Amino acid sequence: MTKLSFLDLVPVIDTGTISQSLANAADLARHAEALGYGRYWVAEHHGMAGIASAATAVVLAHIGQATSTIRIGSAGIMLPNHAPMVIAEQFGTLEALFPGRIDLGLGRAPGSDQRVAHALRRTLASDERQFPQDVLELQAFLAGDEQLGITAVPGAGTHIPLWILGSSTFGAQLAAMLGLPYAFASHFAPDALDEALDIYRRQFKPSAQLAEPYVAAAFNSFGADTREEAELLASSQQQAFVALRTGNPGKMKPPLAGYKDSLPPNARAILDHVLQCSAVGTADDIAAGLRAFVARTRVDEVVIASSMYDHDARKHSLALTMSAAKAL
Repeated sequence: MTKLSFLDLVPVIDTGTISQSLANAADLARHAEALGYGRYWVAEHHGMAGIASAATAVVLAHIGQATSTIRIGSAGIMLPNHAPMVIAEQFGTLEALFPGRIDLGLGRAPGSDQRVAHALRRTLASDERQFPQDVLELQAFLAGDEQLGITAVPGAGTHIPLWILGSSTFGAQLAAMLGLPYAFASHFAPDALDEALDIYRRQFKPSAQLAEPYVAAAFNSFGADTREEAELLASSQQQAFVALRTGNPGKMKPPLAGYKDSLPPNARAILDHVLQCSAVGTADDIAAGLRAFVARTRVDEVVIASSMYDHDARKHSLALTMSAAKAL
């Protein structure tokens, strides 16, 4: 069976609170652990009313306390927003709290717009072009490299597994060059998926962390007992994507029957394109979607994304998705 992991943006619904969203995340992580998901990853986003995972390391500590075996980590930490030593200390602390369970996925996007990036960094002198050097510096801090002249405490000597995340060929090239596992954000940016995975596999160089290429790719799964119910549940995420693409992001809205059909043709086409790596329907529909996705990508691991308005429906979708994967 292809390994399944889960990516959570810790969504905030329009009638909910951040406290409720964080409590739901802990409950969902426990549920994912019991179902057999291998990892529970959280993404760093800033300045967005509908996402509660901005303080990613803090959220992961909360998730770690609620679980006992599942790996937990970032997908990802947006490294241009942070000094590498700070991330080494944060994740070194997480490793001390939850030994052998921490993953550190790294991305080079800001996870925000330029105004928010400036507020986070105080200066925009640090940018995406420094990302490869920042990754190497972070790697050195986690290894306890004496040449740095500074020790990250906690952090030094932990050798926490690093991942490179991406939605373009840049991340694929960097992950291959450094011999790190690579995760592709195909759940919202599928355009370069096939090319990026091909580049990563062809250019991969073994490292102390990884002897052979290891690829994960994200896939949206909206499962329910009937296809009609699944399509209704998926409409909240569809609304969120349209709101984001039209510069109107906000809290997650309740499902809306017939939402997709109500959109103009160009908007429907954009939605179909952005969410092409998705399955919506019963366990059989999810199984068919996963089978096609794995056959296309030959990934070692599928990272499931599934933001829904109703928490219990989301838990049920995770269970259906795991049962679908086991049936492949």
